[in-house]
Amino acid sequence: MSAFTVAFSEIAPRERYKLLCASVTPRPIALVTTLSAEGIVNAAPFSFFNVFSEDPALIVLGLQHKPGNDPKDTTRNIAAAGEFVVNLVDEALAEAMNICAVDFPPDVSEIEAAGLSLLPGVDIRVPRIAEAPFALECRKTVSMAFTPTRELLIGEVVRIHAREGLVDPATLRVSMSEYKPVGRMFGDGYSRQNDRFDMRRGSYAEWLASRG
Repeated sequence: MSAFTVAFSEIAPRERYKLLCASVTPRPIALVTTLSAEGIVNAAPFSFFNVFSEDPALIVLGLQHKPGNDPKDTTRNIAAAGEFVVNLVDEALAEAMNICAVDFPPDVSEIEAAGLSLLPGVDIRVPRIAEAPFALECRKTVSMAFTPTRELLIGEVVRIHAREGLVDPATLRVSMSEYKPVGRMFGDGYSRQNDRFDMRRGSYAEWLASRG
């Protein structure tokens, strides 16, 4: 198979999506909970997501509108309330997360459909998913609309919750063997993170010394 190159201006957005999602992998999954004005808890997974900064503590979410420029429940709820929770996904939560991806109507809570349970927020009104290994309570900082259907949301993390046994309170180190996070691939694909390796980052002086 020969080498491949293409200008994104020459292909349709769907083809760009295919190439981007299949090459930028695995991606972390944010199972985002929000609260509607009617008090319904919505949960939706996003893999256009990552941590952005620690000071201030910021995360980024790529939000997409439905066809016809109708905002999805998550986008609408965050715009109205300015609060949300990023629930991280591990192997035990993966199947329920996939159920939350179903296009339920606004008056149906994905939490109930997926058989999940909730715990109240501490610093925000939005509840978190009790089964999640980690949950980040967030407040909306800024959102930027790049097209009528694509929006970039930046949120500040005001509190983190972790399941028992995941974080050493003395060192704040996370036990990856207990965490078992799931990554998003492309299409129906996901990945387990059970084949990891370490590489120590050396100093410039060490690099010079290694060259003899």
